[in-house]
Amino acid sequence: MRIRPHCTPIRQRRGRPVRSRRGAALLFAAGLAVAALTSCSTGTDPLGDAEIGSSSDINPQPRENLRDGGNLRLAITSFPANWNTLSNDGNDGEIADVVRPMMPRSFVIDAAGETSINRDYFTDIQLRSTQPQQVVYTIDPKAVWSDGSPITWEDIASQANALSGRDKRFLIAINNGFDRVAKVERGSDDRQAVITFDKPYADWRGQFAGNSMLYPKSVTATPESFNDALVNGISLTAGPFLVKSTDRTQGRIVLERNPKWWGAAPKLDTITYSVLDRAAWAAALRNNEIDAVRLSGLDEVTSIRGTAGLALRQAPDNRWRHITFNGAPGSILADQAVRVAITKGIDRQAVADSIMYGIVKQPKTLDNHVFLEGQHGYRNNTLGYDPDAANRELDALGWVRQGDGIRAKNGERLVIRDVMYANPLWVQVATVIQKSLSAIGVELIIDQRAGAGFFTDVIQPGDFDAAQFIYQGDPFPFGSIQQIYSYNPDDLQGNYGRIGSAELNELIDRTLSELDPDKAIELANQVDRKVFEEGHSLPLVQDMGVFGVRNEVANYGAPGLASYDYTLIGFQK
Repeated sequence: MRIRPHCTPIRQRRGRPVRSRRGAALLFAAGLAVAALTSCSTGTDPLGDAEIGSSSDINPQPRENLRDGGNLRLAITSFPANWNTLSNDGNDGEIADVVRPMMPRSFVIDAAGETSINRDYFTDIQLRSTQPQQVVYTIDPKAVWSDGSPITWEDIASQANALSGRDKRFLIAINNGFDRVAKVERGSDDRQAVITFDKPYADWRGQFAGNSMLYPKSVTATPESFNDALVNGISLTAGPFLVKSTDRTQGRIVLERNPKWWGAAPKLDTITYSVLDRAAWAAALRNNEIDAVRLSGLDEVTSIRGTAGLALRQAPDNRWRHITFNGAPGSILADQAVRVAITKGIDRQAVADSIMYGIVKQPKTLDNHVFLEGQHGYRNNTLGYDPDAANRELDALGWVRQGDGIRAKNGERLVIRDVMYANPLWVQVATVIQKSLSAIGVELIIDQRAGAGFFTDVIQPGDFDAAQFIYQGDPFPFGSIQQIYSYNPDDLQGNYGRIGSAELNELIDRTLSELDPDKAIELANQVDRKVFEEGHSLPLVQDMGVFGVRNEVANYGAPGLASYDYTLIGFQK
C-alpha cells in the first residue's frame, strides 16, 4: 500500500498473498533498485538471481557476535507528515520504516513470507471459527505502552472501529478488512480481544501485521486524534525503541532503547534517521555519513561495489514502480477509452530496458497489479503494447493530429503532466514514456516535485494527469486491492486516480470474501484484468532490492519479504 500506497497500500501463498500477493500498500516517492547486477557493464559477477519469497541478505549473525551499543545511521527523504501510518497522510513507506521499531505487530514474517505469532506481543492468536469468522487475540501480560499502561483489548477494538469506514471523519488509508468486522469484545480478561466478522475476510492475519501496526486507543479513539494527534510527533509506543529526539529543522530523528521494553534487549543504543535528498544517499554512504541505503540505478550500485568497507546486499522484495492516471471528472484523462488507448501506446519494455540496463541480464516488465513475478498466481493480464491500436482508438474518439503531431479535440490539446519525485531515475522513466506517447500524438510534460509534501499536497489532491511513485506491500495478500482499486467518491483511501466502477467494486468484494485460496487467486486475476481495462494504472517494473551496507552491520540490509528483528540489528564485534 507509499504504505503508500501500503502498495499501502499487499497486501501469498508463500505466507500471505496466499502465496503471493502484496499487502496493505505503502507509497514511496523516491527511487528504487531494480535488480541483480550483471557482468555486461561492471565487469564483475551479478549479485544473484534469487526470486522473491526465497531469499534474504542481511548478514545474519547471532546475538553473541554483536557489540553492545552503537548508532545505526539511516536516511529518509523527508520528515514525517503524520506519524500515524494508518492515516492517509501517514500512509508512507518511509514513515513506516521509522515507526516499525516502536510499534506492535501481530505476526513475524520470514524470507518466504511465512508468518508466525509475534511472541513479544501475543501469547496466542487463533481463528476460532469460520461461521461466523471469529479471531481471538491474547495479548502478552508483560506488553505495555511506553508510559507503562497495559496494551489491552480496547486498543484493538478502537483501531478496528477507526478503520471500519463507518465514520468518514476518520481519514484512513485502508480499511484492512475492518469494514467486515461486526464487533470486537473483551475476552477472558482485558488482555484478550475477540473479533467477530459479519462477512468473511481472507486476509485476517494481516490486520495487525506487516505494514499495519497497532496504535494505542488514545490515537484511534476519535477522528480528531486519529487525523491530527501525531502530525508533529508520536506519543505512546510499545517497541524495543522509542523516540529520543526530533529536529524538523535539521531533519533528524533519533530513536533510543525503550526502558520499559519487556523483550530481548536491543543491541543498538540508537537509530538515527537523517533527511537527505535521494540523489545524495549513495555518496553519504561512501562518505561514512550513513550506514545503509537502498540503491537506485547502475551508477549507484557500481560506486558502492568499488568502495572499501561496504557490501552490496540483494534480495527481491515487495516494491514496484508504476504510473497512475487521473480519471477525475474534468481531467484530461477522464474518458476511460482515452486512458486505455494511452496505456497501449506506452512501451513498458523500453522502460525496463532503460532503467535495468547493466543491472539485470534480462529486463522484465511487471504485468500484474496484484501478484509479483515469481509468485504463485502471477499471470500477464495486460492489454499489450500496441501503438497502432492506440492511434486507431484515439482517431475514433475524435482526437485529431495537429500540424505539430499532437492531437487535439474541441480546442483542447492532448497534453498530460507526468508528476514525480525529483530524481534522475524517475525522469529517465518519464523520458522513455514521453517518446512512446509522442508516436501516438500525445504530449507528455515531465513535472518534478520535491519529496516534502509529495503525497499530501500533490498526489492525494489529484494534482497530476499521470503520476509515478512506488508501491510497497507486505507479505499479506489482498489487503491493498480494495484500498487502491475500489472506488468510492466519499472514501478514496488509496485510489488517487479516482478511477473505478461498481462492477470492479463487486469483483473486489468477492475476492476478499473468498476463503478458498485457488478461487481467490482466480478472482484476483479477474480484478487485475479489469483494472487494466479501466485504464487505472500501469505497472512498470518490480524491485529486486539492492542495498549498500557497511560491512560490520549485522541483521540488516535486504530482507526480502521478511520483517526485521530490531533487537538483533547491530554491529559485529
